Amino acid sequence: MAILFKRFVRLWRHRWVDEAEVRRVLPADALERIGRRVTASERRHTGEVRICIEAGLPLSYLWRGASARERAVTLFGKLRVWDTEHNNGVLIYLLLAEHAIEIVADRGINARVSAEQWAAMAARMGAAFRERHFEDGLTQALEEVSALLVEHFPLAEGDADTNELPDAPVVI
Repeated sequence: MAILFKRFVRLWRHRWVDEAEVRRVLPADALERIGRRVTASERRHTGEVRICIEAGLPLSYLWRGASARERAVTLFGKLRVWDTEHNNGVLIYLLLAEHAIEIVADRGINARVSAEQWAAMAARMGAAFRERHFEDGLTQALEEVSALLVEHFPLAEGDADTNELPDAPVVI
């Protein structure tokens, strides 16, 4: 009975949070600023950064008890973050219904950054989000990801910024 109740509560939480909640915590002007920050970041390295904010998991994920991590990995593929020339794409995923943060990195950057570093970055984002500073938390994470990409995949002088993926945050 307890398991059934937990499933019901999770289902309700994900159906209750909607895109209007996303727009409330990250209004259009904040999303635009974040997109511009992604563009500025990518002028300094060869990596690609995508930010995805989702109100709640799709019903099919909830039905089978899938995690936020599983959804983030799926979106990593759907948004083609894996499909960069240097295998150095990074997805920053925020699931509002569960206050979940996932950072999914492609094998090129993941080989150079430890799981502990990614987890610490997500924890710092979580601290900002608990204070309801969503734009600040995403900006901080973007700056940290950018610093890692500049360190490991700098844009060489004279190289053109290829910008393989859109810079605007994705809201689902």
